[in-house]
Amino acid sequence: MLFPFHGKSIFFIFTFLQTPIHTQMSLFGKLSKSNKENLNKGLEKTKESVFKKLSRAVAGKSKVDDRFLDELEEILISSDVGVETTLKIINRLENRVAKDKFFGLDELNKLLKEEISNLLAENQANLNSTNWENPNTDPYVIMVVGVNGVGKTTTIGKLAWQFKNEGKKVYLGAADTFRAAAVEQLEIWAKRIDVPIIKQQSGSDPASVAFDTLNSAKANKADIVIIDTAGRLHNKINLMNELTKVKRVMQKIIPDAPHEILLVLDGSTGQNAFEQAKQFTKATEVNALAVTKLDGTAKGGVVIGISDQFKIPVKYIGIGEQKEDLQLFDKEEFIDSLFN
Repeated sequence: MLFPFHGKSIFFIFTFLQTPIHTQMSLFGKLSKSNKENLNKGLEKTKESVFKKLSRAVAGKSKVDDRFLDELEEILISSDVGVETTLKIINRLENRVAKDKFFGLDELNKLLKEEISNLLAENQANLNSTNWENPNTDPYVIMVVGVNGVGKTTTIGKLAWQFKNEGKKVYLGAADTFRAAAVEQLEIWAKRIDVPIIKQQSGSDPASVAFDTLNSAKANKADIVIIDTAGRLHNKINLMNELTKVKRVMQKIIPDAPHEILLVLDGSTGQNAFEQAKQFTKATEVNALAVTKLDGTAKGGVVIGISDQFKIPVKYIGIGEQKEDLQLFDKEEFIDSLFN
């Protein structure tokens, strides 16, 4: 069924569809005005890329037909949304259009928002929610995983800073003992934000560092512990063995640790991020994602596909160099930034 629209309106409506799903708030509340401005600025490259591609696709067209949907499909795939997720989006759109005999612009706009929001909500519903108001003698433990170069150490530092600003007592564990200078980099962050760090010499057993960190954090009634882990190549089998060992040792101190396994991905790597997510989800039970460097890329669409294909919710996004530029994911805020 064909639906007549003005080309300009089609362009605006479908701009939403092409946007990645990494909306986020300032860490534990709604976005402040400055953080909202940072989010808008951080998504500029993705938004600009989408608008250019869609403007070409709708040029001279006055209706949504099979040809237009084919072009939309190509745009989504080329923007690193991924083939499977793109087809799912297109199919959902076609099914909704087939059911209803007529849509005005407002109705179709609402339909598209609903389908994308539903797709995101299905995965975001799996996100662990922590109630920081409930007293708990055991700290909440976050184990951070990811390959070298994705911004793992920086993400840990920013996350610790924002937790501390919320009044939480934070401990860092430098369990990435294999990469040269990894411990030193995390120590610089610890000093900068003034939080305790537990470390050993380079080359030490990572599980031993994790054990010492949890032991000290629990004894000192810490609220949150963030454990860095080795970012060795994701296709090596010893990664699985190492992460399993770290988890097992931590559970000697806190039986249900780690409460969160956060995979950090570089948003600018596009399809390579899919492969990293695939390997790390095989190696350990990743239950949250942080997507970094979104301010420097137009490939933000990769987050949609990763969240959809691996059923892992996006929890944080990195949209700049400043400490406050690590933001908590919120799809509504993200969509709002893309539309405005």
